[in-house]
Amino acid sequence: MRRAAVLQGAGLALAALLAGPAAAQQGAAAYAQRYAAVCAACHGANGRSDMPLTPALAGQHSFYAITQLFLFREGRRSNEAMTAIAKTLTDADLRGFSEYIATLPAVPAPPPATPPDAARMAKGQSLAQQHKCFACHGADLSGGQQVPRLAQQREDYLQLTLQEYKSGKRPGYTMAMGEALGPVAPEDLDTLAYFIARFAPAAPARK
Repeated sequence: MRRAAVLQGAGLALAALLAGPAAAQQGAAAYAQRYAAVCAACHGANGRSDMPLTPALAGQHSFYAITQLFLFREGRRSNEAMTAIAKTLTDADLRGFSEYIATLPAVPAPPPATPPDAARMAKGQSLAQQHKCFACHGADLSGGQQVPRLAQQREDYLQLTLQEYKSGKRPGYTMAMGEALGPVAPEDLDTLAYFIARFAPAAPARK
């Protein structure tokens, strides 16, 4: 009950933030520069992180990005480095950074050292279908609005995130992730992460 009330309160505050004006066009260049100065060292200049446990931001949506920055700023999501940065940001900064992040096109994961394990990929796909990953994050796992892009995200970050959602350590914008992962066996979380990190959507057919 208390968790639901906290999420509702955060949702109302976030809704007010989202209702604010978008960053001015002249501000876009400034946030590109600020991203390069503040974010790129960890998240990559192109949004594809090479740092362990650090998510790729390339291909993410502005609604999702601003939600996460808001949760960090308000102390509802825990990460020492991100909290230190986010607590200094104004509402305009949250909008500016999230809008810039949304301009970064998705960057494919580096080729794996070995081919994906076919049996493990099949098991991961079955789990993703069973637990509604495709229903919420899209058939290509590219997400949309407040739902993040998952396809080819860092495997170590996916493992940590899935574990934290299942345990309740990480809050979401809603309780959907905790509910979806509740019935998933702990050993299957790694299989899900393995599959999602290597998932490559089929290229659209040429007309």
